[in-house]
Parts: sequence; C-alpha cells; structure tokens
Amino acid sequence: MSADSAVAGELRRTVLPNGLTVLSERIPGVRSVAFGSWVRAASVHEPRERMGVSHLLEHMVFKGTERRSAKEIAVSLESLGGSLDAYTAREHTSFQARVLDEHLRQAADVIGDLVFRPLLRAEDLKLERKVVLEEISMVNDTPDDLVFELHNESMWEGHPYGYSILGTRDTVSSLGVRDLRELHDRAYHPQQLVVAAAGNVEHDRLLDALDQTGWMAVPRGEDVQATWPASPIAKPGYRHIDRDSAQTHIVFGAPTVPHRDPRRYAVVLVSTVLGGGMSSRLFQRVREDLGLAYAVYTYQSFHPDIGVQGVYVGTAPETAADASAAIHEELERVVQDGLSQEEIAAGKSQLKGQITLSLESVTTRMYRAAAVDLYDEAFKSLDQLLRLIDEITDDQVAEVCREFFRPADQMVVSLGPSAAA
Repeated sequence: MSADSAVAGELRRTVLPNGLTVLSERIPGVRSVAFGSWVRAASVHEPRERMGVSHLLEHMVFKGTERRSAKEIAVSLESLGGSLDAYTAREHTSFQARVLDEHLRQAADVIGDLVFRPLLRAEDLKLERKVVLEEISMVNDTPDDLVFELHNESMWEGHPYGYSILGTRDTVSSLGVRDLRELHDRAYHPQQLVVAAAGNVEHDRLLDALDQTGWMAVPRGEDVQATWPASPIAKPGYRHIDRDSAQTHIVFGAPTVPHRDPRRYAVVLVSTVLGGGMSSRLFQRVREDLGLAYAVYTYQSFHPDIGVQGVYVGTAPETAADASAAIHEELERVVQDGLSQEEIAAGKSQLKGQITLSLESVTTRMYRAAAVDLYDEAFKSLDQLLRLIDEITDDQVAEVCREFFRPADQMVVSLGPSAAA
C-alpha cells in the first residue's frame, strides 16, 4: 500500500496496490458518512452510435449482482435509514451512499457489489431499457429540461459534450448486453476508480472497511484509458425549435474556462451577480421590473478542458423577444461596464456564504474530496476557498466580463410556439 498523505491538514489520500485511489475527510461532530465511488467513464467517452451506454450500465448494475437481488440492493441501506443513489455525468459515473457512521462497512460492501459484480442479464436489460426510454420521454415532456439538451447539442455540434447523457430512443434501443459488458470490462476496475468518503470516518477505518468488503482483492485490470475526444469548439448562433407549449424556454450559453483555471472563481462571481438569486441583475430586470418571467437565472459548469456559463428564462411566447432582448442588454452592459465595486463586494459575500453553508453537508465534502483526483486539482480548505474569493480583483472581474459574457459569443436556443430572438 502506498503511503497516504495529508493535504491541507484535512484530506487523506491512499493509492492501493491494485491502483484504487481512496480519499477521505473526517468531519467531527456528525454521526453520518457519505461514501462514493467514481468510474472514469461516461458520456464524453462514448461514440455516437452507443450514446447512453454509460447511463444504461449505471441503471443495470442495480438489477442484481452475484450476491444480491434487485430487491436486496434496494433494502440493503434503506433498512438502516441510509440512502443509495447513482448518476452519470459527462466525465464519470458515480455510485454513492449516505449512512450512519456505524454502517460504513455495509455501504462499502453494497457499492463494491454494484461496481464489481453486476450480473448484466439479458432479461433484465429488456425491462430496464423500457425504464430508460421512459426517462427519455420524461425529459422530452419537460421543456425546461429539454431546452438544455437541445442547447448542448447546438453549442457543441458534433462533439460528445453535445450528446445526451441518457442517449436517444434509437441508441438505447440498439444497445445490448455485449455493449454493457464491454464497457464494464474496460472501465470498472480499480485503476479507473476513485473512492471518497466524508463525515465521521477515520481514514484507517475506511481502508479497513474496503479491505473487509473485498475492494483491495479486486485485480488491478488492464490499464486501458477511456478515449478522450479533442477539445470542443463552441458554436455561437441562434436556433429555434417549434413546439406547442404555454411558454417559450430560452437558453443562452458561451464557453468559459476549464475546471482547474483560477479564473473560474471570477466567472462564478460575475454569473452570481448577473443571475444568481432574487437580488441579481436579471431577476430584478426581467422579473421584477418588466414582469416577463417567473424563472430567470444563470448557470455554470466546468469540465477538464472547457467550461460553460449561460442564462435560462421561461416566458410567454408573446414576450419571448422582449425577454431575450433584456438578457442581451444585461450581458452587453456587463461586457461594457463590468461590475461596480458594490456589486463585487456583495457577490463575494454571497459566494462565501453559499460555499460555507454547502460545506456543512457531508455529501458536498465527499464530492470535494473526490474532485482532487477527478479533476487533478489541489485540495482547498474552507479558509483557502474563502481567501480565493476575497482575492478576486476588480481587474480580473472586468477581464472575465469582457472575455466570456459577450452577446455575440452566445449560442441561443429557444423552444416554444414561436421564435424568441
């Protein structure tokens, strides 16, 4: 076993002989533990014809393992008052649990079972494929979700970032057990995994739990890295998708910085002031002053090679052009004038409060621990994060405003009865 290291006095990290990376952060004063495993395989690694295979595999492991039926998996942690969940993102697939500290071993046992020993039976696939097709239908019937899918497709035209994580009806219908087993055999082994835990957990106790539940005995596996596509080129422009609905849903979006870029904090600050709550510019202008929308907000996401910032608004078809114009004007004002010192100070205070409150969650702390390896990013304590926010300069804010919020760089997608811009 490799020597573990303390990072910023809070995080401990160990790389086991079989290649498994294990991270933990102990949080005194709580009685729970969040435990998760991340697989470095997800939608960005998929060819177009197998779009959705990572998400389908995430579903299928819950249908039964060598040691547990689907019902036994469902009962395993719920019967202890805990929870078990999974998700597929762009870069990784995650399986996670939250349990009382005394049930850490059970959580490790169940997730290890899901990750390493799924049955992946053809008869289960016939049923679970129907479930995923229903999930796709649900998104198609939820326009404020669908518009983001359409925006990704338009902005990242031809690149896997624009693929649907769920897949399409055609691709999911064509996937078979062989596709699932091929992905599982390639990616679901220790070298491609990150395990993280946070809460009332000692690192050595976590390693003991992994040892007792068989994680350390799993063979290293072949070092076959997932194919990573070339960095995408974001496409600006406008696209309208005609649909009979009560509202027109509009998404603006433009590229920003990768996850590790230190300017990320300034991007989030500007986005927060622009549309991060009831006091934001967009909420006050579009909703309060003009009465054009119930929901208007900004969003951001950061990937290893690029990031995205944007705006969402849902509005009546007859006011869609006015709402779009108001957002365009606010973006232009940000580019031309930046933020005032008062807005920067208020944005910093808002961000610091949000970060501090979020880190009272053991699940959020688990995600932060995992990010050290998932994004090859140095661990930052709460004090370090708050200091990074305080150190954002007026010049950095102005630079970010000019570079990443220009209206001409936006891909704008609208979904509704009539064109929106």
